[in-house]
Amino acid sequence: MRAWCLYDWANSAFATTVMAAVFPVYYGAVAARGLEPATATSYWGYTNTVGMIFTALVAPALGAMADHSGLRKRFLFIFAGLGILFTAAMITIGTGEWKKASVLYVLALFGWSAANIFYDSLLPHVAGPGRIDRVSSRGYALGYLGGGILLALNIVIIQPGLVGLERFPGIPDAQSASRLSFFSAALWWAFFSIPLFRHVEEPPVATAAGESGNPFLAGFQRIGRTLRDIRRYRELFKFLVAFWLYNDGITSIIIMAAIFGQEIGIGQEHLVGAILMVQFVGIPFTILFGRIAGRLGAKRSLYITLFAYCLIAIGGYFVQEALHFWLLALAVAAVQGGSQALSRSLFGRMAPRAKTAEFFGFYDVSSKFAGIVGPFLFATVGLLSGSSRNGILVLIVLFLAGGVLLSLVDERKGEEGAKAEGYS
Repeated sequence: MRAWCLYDWANSAFATTVMAAVFPVYYGAVAARGLEPATATSYWGYTNTVGMIFTALVAPALGAMADHSGLRKRFLFIFAGLGILFTAAMITIGTGEWKKASVLYVLALFGWSAANIFYDSLLPHVAGPGRIDRVSSRGYALGYLGGGILLALNIVIIQPGLVGLERFPGIPDAQSASRLSFFSAALWWAFFSIPLFRHVEEPPVATAAGESGNPFLAGFQRIGRTLRDIRRYRELFKFLVAFWLYNDGITSIIIMAAIFGQEIGIGQEHLVGAILMVQFVGIPFTILFGRIAGRLGAKRSLYITLFAYCLIAIGGYFVQEALHFWLLALAVAAVQGGSQALSRSLFGRMAPRAKTAEFFGFYDVSSKFAGIVGPFLFATVGLLSGSSRNGILVLIVLFLAGGVLLSLVDERKGEEGAKAEGYS
């Protein structure tokens, strides 16, 4: 379980340094130099949309193939390697090269997202139903810590004056230091992934009668059967749609926060510093929500986070200065890890044990559609109105709609369906 959790520590280097903090600012200030600020923000939103579409198109098939062939860890290794390779390549992005930046980011994001399908699919196999909420929360907490430590080190390298240091020899400016931070994220991700591959066992293969021996064909056969038998998994798929809606808003906040702050004139030291604060403050809150779920249940605990996100979205519309951004980041820190960890564990309890990679493929599709629609709406409203501030209001509707549909999910019935499929 500790080795499984440590992969969250590993891949959060990409989530913090590349997705959330340094790269969005670098994209807007360096790679997209010469473009209007609102245009650069919109292009960043569209870049994320394309990256999410790539994964959404292939996620269920990849998951079903991994279940059939018993190769969850091998698929994880391949796609994590792909993400690491293209993250390292970001060190070559220069001024005005926004097209190159978009392509490399899309490929790295695809590898990171696809690898997460197989990582998440291992959760029900390393933690039983009674411990799954806490183990999932512990993984996210370690992710906050690991991603936060690397981001802190990168901030010191990018802006050493913040802590009273001189610029490091061989690193002439913040632009060079930012490129180096992308390479450091790749190294961190690669090194700390090793314990999972050494210590987490590959779950047993569960093949069905009449299934093709070809993993590619068998993958699509499994998806077809799942869709035909969707009534057996009604609660699970209701949750998927609810998750798609509310995670749409959460993903938009994660992806667009830094570049939106830059657009309205908040300094890089405040943007990156606030995101760094989220990493460390989020640790105890994520663990706390794992404990709250033990008392209230995962679904009721998720309601708390969604209500908080509605208030965060309202507050985001009125952000004017750095202090406002810091206060909203603090609010995000209190609920972000809990909402993501409990969504993962709730889904894991309702997923058939023999089909975890396939079903987490569907889960990943749901999360990627969140990454498609949310940033797309955010970017489009901002482009049409001339200010990304108006796009924030869309998020409130997504949180409310997701919460309403979540209330229709019968958690107990979903778990019973998973047990009937061999979840022990």
